[in-house]
Amino acid sequence: MTLYTKDDIVAKARELAQMISESNEVDFFKRAEAQINENQKVREMIASIKSLQKQAVNFQHYGKHEALKQVEAKIDKIQNELDEIPIIQEFQESQIEVNDLLQLVSHTISNKVTNEIITSTGGDLLAGETGSKVKNSSGGSCS
Repeated sequence: MTLYTKDDIVAKARELAQMISESNEVDFFKRAEAQINENQKVREMIASIKSLQKQAVNFQHYGKHEALKQVEAKIDKIQNELDEIPIIQEFQESQIEVNDLLQLVSHTISNKVTNEIITSTGGDLLAGETGSKVKNSSGGSCS
């Protein structure tokens, strides 16, 4: 059995990260983001939202509840308009796809490590118990 160091594992993680950064999902995300950055209307809408969010923080801080409600309504209106723009929808979908890919990789690694621990200790994969737990729960007497 080969034992790996943290450095070995981090090197493989970097290699995996490079592969992910060159995936179809990330490529689509980068292209969608570039289109958003090139779109003047979208940039202006995002800038408006950021400005209104700063106002909202100030109104909240000074307890101006009515003004805060009005600003929040403006933010929601612009956000809803943004959400209707196809490139924004594509960008949001690409964010979800990249996130799903990262989650899949994370779960795959976690499950593989857990399963390797169980099988290498002679455990019960179906019960999800390591060998030491299986041996200690078999009702054997300790003398």
